[in-house]
Amino acid sequence: MQLKTRLILANASTVVIPMIVTVLIALAMFFIFGKLFGSGISYEHQQKQSMIRFELINKSITWKQTPELLEEESYQKYLLEQLAEINGELILIKDDEVKFSSRNFSKIEVAKSLATGTITGSREPVIINDVSYTVFVMDLNYKEGSQGNILLLTPVNRLETSYTGLLILVLVSFVLTFVITNIVVSYQFSRSIIKPLNTLQRAAAEIAKGNLDYSIAEEGDQEIQALCRDLELMRIKLKDSVHTHLKYEDNRKLLVSSISHDLKTPVTSIKGYVEGILDGIASNPEKMERYLKTIALKAYQIDQMIDDLLLYAKLDLNQIPFNFERMDIGEYLLNYVLENEPELERNHIKISLHNELLEKQHVLLDRERMKRVIMNILDNSRKYMSNGQGKIEIFLRDTIASIIIELRDNGTGIHETDLPFIFDRFYRSDPARSKGSGLGLAIAKQIIEGHNGRVWAVSHGKDGTSIMISLSKS
Repeated sequence: MQLKTRLILANASTVVIPMIVTVLIALAMFFIFGKLFGSGISYEHQQKQSMIRFELINKSITWKQTPELLEEESYQKYLLEQLAEINGELILIKDDEVKFSSRNFSKIEVAKSLATGTITGSREPVIINDVSYTVFVMDLNYKEGSQGNILLLTPVNRLETSYTGLLILVLVSFVLTFVITNIVVSYQFSRSIIKPLNTLQRAAAEIAKGNLDYSIAEEGDQEIQALCRDLELMRIKLKDSVHTHLKYEDNRKLLVSSISHDLKTPVTSIKGYVEGILDGIASNPEKMERYLKTIALKAYQIDQMIDDLLLYAKLDLNQIPFNFERMDIGEYLLNYVLENEPELERNHIKISLHNELLEKQHVLLDRERMKRVIMNILDNSRKYMSNGQGKIEIFLRDTIASIIIELRDNGTGIHETDLPFIFDRFYRSDPARSKGSGLGLAIAKQIIEGHNGRVWAVSHGKDGTSIMISLSKS
């Protein structure tokens, strides 16, 4: 349920429920009064009493103009019939003498009625024979000069006598119901909000302590559930961020350690050869030249390590843009093989391309970056090539959606346990063989992933290793 809807229902219920309960209580009281006092309290009876009473009072104008009409027997019979409908009484007085009455009244009862009655009804009821009456008194002036009065006694409505008490009861019922309803609705409403808020507060406290494993459950109304969901996503992202930060920190330590280790060897060699020159060990021009060439080679290795490190860092931070071109992958690999075949043959390595594609296939490539990938893979194969004739074969195949490039060598091979890690930076299956920066295959992986491709290795035991590259067709 939405919080807005719950607020509307809560506010409406605090008014509607007390009103409904009050109406039910009022109806119940009317029913109880009806059972206790009979049909005299019914709505139809009260309406009939009011109409007859109003009609008799309105006739006072006629009675004042022709008071003689009241002395006619037929008219008196008519009035008695009307009064019988409301259990009323009638007294006709002329010259202080009762000329007609609906029943026998004592002089005291007549005097009491005259004393309290008014044209609009007595202010206080008159009790006659345990019955309360409202007395209406009208003065009569006869033509012969006589004076008289007509007294109309109507029984007091028992509902009216209890009206004040009933009204108080209804008001008290409404107030009590209103208070109870507000307490119950406020409790339920606050519970639906405060409970999930308390949960969020506990979660925030746990997160503030560094406990990022404290999950936040979705509960409450829709808006609060959305808040819980957003905070849970924030917690997950914060946890991932902290995990990534720790991972980067570990990588930074590994990076410093690996760089220190990789640079130490060529720097130590350079220092040794320089000291040899300064100490006069290189006593002839041939030896001096050999020392200087070694120093230059080690300096080149250091420069290459630094270049690889900078390139990997830029690739890792996505700071190098790719310049993709749509090209024929078979033609691209053939040109690369032709360009690098002479140099590889000087190192006693034979390279060959086996194009197994049935037709030309095109892919999106960054020409220079892909050359760096193949060069790094071939350099890695060459470093660990067995003595004798080396061989590198490039197989080009396709699947339904991708192009597969396999670069297979006949080197010493890679142990199965090392395969998942050879593309990690600074990883070496044999730490004692510290050839290169340890970033070649890591850089290749970064570039391949930048092409939305995949790269993995397959070991053939002592028969060599295959590096597999998968690229999407264009």
